[in-house]
Amino acid sequence: MNAGNVETAIAKGEQIHHLVSDLFPICRSITGDGVRATLNILRQYIPLETFEVPSGTPVFDWVVPKEWNIRDAYIKNRAGERIVDFRRSNLHVLNYSTPVNRQVSLEELKNHLHYLPEHPDWIPYRTSYYKEDWGFCVSYNQYKALQDESYEVFIDTTLEPGSLTYGEVYLPGESRDEVLISTHVCHPSLANDNLSSIGVMTFLIRELMERKLRYSYRFIFIPGTIGAITWLAQNKDNVSQVRHGLVASLLGDTGVFHYKRSRSGNAEIDQVAEYVLNRHSPHNRIFDFIPYGYDERQFCSPGFNLPMGSLTRTTYGEYVEYHTSADNLEFVKASSLEESLDLYGQVIKILESNKAYINLNPYCEPQLGKRGLYDLKGGDNQGKNFQMALLWVLSLSDGDHNLLEIAKRSAIDFNTISFAAGRLEDAGLLKVKN
Repeated sequence: MNAGNVETAIAKGEQIHHLVSDLFPICRSITGDGVRATLNILRQYIPLETFEVPSGTPVFDWVVPKEWNIRDAYIKNRAGERIVDFRRSNLHVLNYSTPVNRQVSLEELKNHLHYLPEHPDWIPYRTSYYKEDWGFCVSYNQYKALQDESYEVFIDTTLEPGSLTYGEVYLPGESRDEVLISTHVCHPSLANDNLSSIGVMTFLIRELMERKLRYSYRFIFIPGTIGAITWLAQNKDNVSQVRHGLVASLLGDTGVFHYKRSRSGNAEIDQVAEYVLNRHSPHNRIFDFIPYGYDERQFCSPGFNLPMGSLTRTTYGEYVEYHTSADNLEFVKASSLEESLDLYGQVIKILESNKAYINLNPYCEPQLGKRGLYDLKGGDNQGKNFQMALLWVLSLSDGDHNLLEIAKRSAIDFNTISFAAGRLEDAGLLKVKN
């Protein structure tokens, strides 16, 4: 990569990091104004449409919950000082906490505190979505400093009928067959989980908007678990158009990439993602589907069994900063965000180009010289590698092998195989299998 490309890459990563920084202070949850504020900012970048699903709506075995919003929260000591303050960190409040405003004893207060003794300066992220409770998350050092006999606790929240909000961007392509990409928008001030992926997907959409697309693309920005369940319930009759899909999360740290296969284990998206990751670095990791993790478990549930994998950097729970205040803007790197954007772009490039062809001159090898295919000048397309790509494509273009299969079998780079197929199609020797 030359210096100019390095500057371009850093600039793109910095742009994504800037968006992540704008979103970081917002207190998000699975419902509420925090999600709406987040999606409103994304509208400044992409043509995002929002949807509201009312509380109480049945969504398969679940029900859309009451809407939660928060205005303020604190713990005051006997001197009236805010020793725990929501305004300093929105992680301080148990997400979905019910309102409270009273004096409590130190003993009672401790029953409502969450902390991490192993990381005494960090604030944990905890939730109580489906069990009404109140609480605070504090650093262990704050916890140890509590000495007064009683404290004033104040949590100014509402939990009442409202709606669940999600966002969607649809980019039409030549085909109505869809690539579905999902990312969750429910976490408060956690930069890697999952503002990093919100930022990367926003800029991926911007790049795709400038291209002619083979597939149609649907990006959904949804609350975790209940958002995916709600979206699937709302779109049950339309998901048959999904041909490939990815769940995007955790894309801003410096770890290697991880790919979790779809439930079927051998979908085209699985093959493409594995090919890209293996060529990107031998240290990247690929593992089989398990029914735990992010929303791939909803999209891959037996009733849907969509061909959707999960593409992350370090996976959930495998970095110590996960779900703590240490998952901050310093933890997420602009260079990692740009690299993640590039990797997703590579996956999409192969999906767009990975066609199966029919050889229109299948009886022996056609004479390529008279068609000018042995006379190309410039770059890698001049030598033996390109000529071998031509022969491999002709040999395996029987309608049963796509270009990725040919690339893997021939050990020739996919881009060279794809270029060779395009040249052969232009020469009238191939046609795309319908």
